[in-house]
Amino acid sequence: QLQLVESGGGLVQPGGSLRLSCAASGFTLDYYYVGWFRQAPGKEREGVSCINSSGGSTNYADSVKGRFTISRDNAKNTVYLQMNSLKPEDAAVYYCAGVGEWSLTVQPTCAVSDFDFWGQGTQVTVSS
Repeated sequence: QLQLVESGGGLVQPGGSLRLSCAASGFTLDYYYVGWFRQAPGKEREGVSCINSSGGSTNYADSVKGRFTISRDNAKNTVYLQMNSLKPEDAAVYYCAGVGEWSLTVQPTCAVSDFDFWGQGTQVTVSS
């Protein structure tokens, strides 16, 4: 069973930082394209950032460029999302998702539809 487990969420003041982790359980993450998404109450789930299996290709939503950094450590079977200069509008439940790169038939665009399996989410609250 392919399982992703997010951690690192919490309450932070505006301007603060958090690092989210997405750990794979029961399989090796080496050959998977991984993305971070977020969903605020009453809003659709949106792509935040995605990374390919080698870590050599990343993309970001315009709203987080320059503030968030995605990275991966395949030796630790984990993908990270470093979030700096957090704003109240960044508050949401953050999810990571994965899909085997071998199964992708077109270039992924970091869209919800690209992914096959999801973690349970971690809450990020940005408030003073």
